Amino acid sequence: MKRIAIKDSRIVQTRLVLPPDTNHLDTIFGGKILAYIDEVAALAAMKHSNHVVVTASIDSVSFLSSAKVGDALTIEAFVTHTGTSSMEVYAKVTAHDLLEDIEKLTTESFITMVAVNSKGEPTPVPKVYPETEEEIRLHHTAPARKENRERHASILDFM
Repeated sequence: MKRIAIKDSRIVQTRLVLPPDTNHLDTIFGGKILAYIDEVAALAAMKHSNHVVVTASIDSVSFLSSAKVGDALTIEAFVTHTGTSSMEVYAKVTAHDLLEDIEKLTTESFITMVAVNSKGEPTPVPKVYPETEEEIRLHHTAPARKENRERHASILDFM
């Protein structure tokens, strides 16, 4: 199976934070950010695999800062590593105050997506290869994250 550059799965989406998206502090709901991340991660995984995908897990989400009404959110995602049918997708969200020209990282997340065929069965996906420093770092640290996911899953099996 062919290998595809990580950059070829990259998806970037921009959204405006509007009042209905926010809480009483005029900052965006975390659940809204999660929905955006899941959508963009799915698009990146579909772009990489050329298949429909399903979310297997949202492995980690770090809310680092908030976004407020009027900010432009940039949601970026790309496939960092692949298994047989699974893909680890890294997503990050930045908020840009367009009036003050201040940009900040608000959220980082790792999501596992699985490519499925028309019967809903897992289907093989191409491998990826990194090129930039960020891609190399994320690609080489992916096996440790996978091991952590598997360890966490086995703990849940005992509950």
